[in-house]
Amino acid sequence: MKILLAHNYYRSSAPSGEDAVFRGERALLEGAGHEVIPFERHNDDIDESTLRRRWVLALEGAWSRQSYDEIAALIGRHRPDVAHFHNTFPLISPSAYAACQDNGVPVVQTLHNYRLICANALLLRDGKPCEACVGTSLLPALRYRCYRGSLPATGAIVWMLARNRWHGTYRRLVDRYIALTRFAAGRLVAGGLPVERMTVKPNFLDAPPAAAETRETFAIYVGRLSDEKGVRTLLRAWATNRSLPLKILGDGPLRAELANAAARQGLPIELLGQRPKDEVLRLMRRAALQIVPSECYEGFPMVILEAFACGTPVVASNIGSLAEIVEHERTGLLFAPGDAEDLASKVQSLANSPARLTYGHAARAVFEEKYTAERNLSMLLDIYQQIQQETTQ
Repeated sequence: MKILLAHNYYRSSAPSGEDAVFRGERALLEGAGHEVIPFERHNDDIDESTLRRRWVLALEGAWSRQSYDEIAALIGRHRPDVAHFHNTFPLISPSAYAACQDNGVPVVQTLHNYRLICANALLLRDGKPCEACVGTSLLPALRYRCYRGSLPATGAIVWMLARNRWHGTYRRLVDRYIALTRFAAGRLVAGGLPVERMTVKPNFLDAPPAAAETRETFAIYVGRLSDEKGVRTLLRAWATNRSLPLKILGDGPLRAELANAAARQGLPIELLGQRPKDEVLRLMRRAALQIVPSECYEGFPMVILEAFACGTPVVASNIGSLAEIVEHERTGLLFAPGDAEDLASKVQSLANSPARLTYGHAARAVFEEKYTAERNLSMLLDIYQQIQQETTQ
C-alpha cells in the first residue's frame, strides 16, 4: 500500500509527543513493507519577524495555496492509496485535505489534541479543563485570549476554525478521524465533528522494555513540571506521605518552586530533571508505582504505556482519558483530581498492598493486548482499507 503521511513538526525547542508518534507510525508502516510518501513541515522554519509575516502566517494557517499545490503535485507523482495527516497547523493547513479529495485520495486525520474545536487545542484555561467553546461559538476563546494570551494570535486560530467550518471542510473533506480515546472522541463529536467518521485507535509503544519482577520502594513521576499536570497537588500529597521516596523526572516552569518547597519541608523528593529515555525506563521498571496527577484533559500519555509495558501500576487522576486508560483496581488506582489527601491515601494503600504486584501483571497484560506495534499496525491498515472501500463504492 502507498500512504502519503503528512505532519507539521513542532519547534525543536519544544518537541511534542505528536512528533514521536508520527515518526513511530512511519517506521511501523515502512517496516511492514508499505511505501510511505512523507510530506513534512517544521515550525522552526516559521518567520514571524515582521507584522506582515505574522498576518501571512495567519491567513495561510487557515488555507494554504502552497500546501494545496505541493500535495497535489506529490499525488500526481506517486498516486498514493490514502493520505494520513497528523498535525497540519500552521504550515500545512486544511487545504491539504482538498488537494487529496480533488485528486481522488481518501483522507485520514489523527486528532492528537482538540485543535479543531478549541483555540488552544487543549480544552484548558487557567490550568483547568474548559469547554466554553464546545458545541457553541468561538467567542469565549477571543474573550479569554486562549492562544498564547494574545488577541491577534487567538483571532488567527478562530479565523482558521470559523473559515473551515463555514466551508464544511471538517465535515466533507476528511473521510476518517482517529481519536486516541473514547473520551476524546466524545468531546470532539460534541464540538461538531461527524460521529460517523470517528474511530478510536490508541497510541502504541514500539520495542517495549521487559516487565520487571523485582521492585524498589519508591514512586516515580515523569512529565512536564507545570500547573495543569498536577505537580503542586503531588507536592502537597507528599507532605503527608513521607515514608515513600518520590523521584521526579522532567522539567518545566515549576521546577524551582517544587525543589525549594521539597527542601524547605524536608520531603523525600528527588528532582532529577530531563533524563535520557533509557534511564527513564530503567527507573520506571524499578519503581513501586507511577503517578500521573494531571488536572487537564490529557491526550494519550506515552508514560502510561511505558509504565504498563514495564509492569508498573499507575495512580492517576480520575479525569478525562486517564480514567479510561487506567482501570481502577486492575492496572492501578484513580483519585479525585486536585485532591492531595485522596492522592496520598491511594499511594499509601497501593504501596503497602500485595495487590500492587497483581496490578502490575495486569498492566503488562493490557499493554500486550492493546498497545503493541503489531496491534496498532493491524488497526491502522483496517482503517485505510475501510475508507478505500467506502470511497470507491
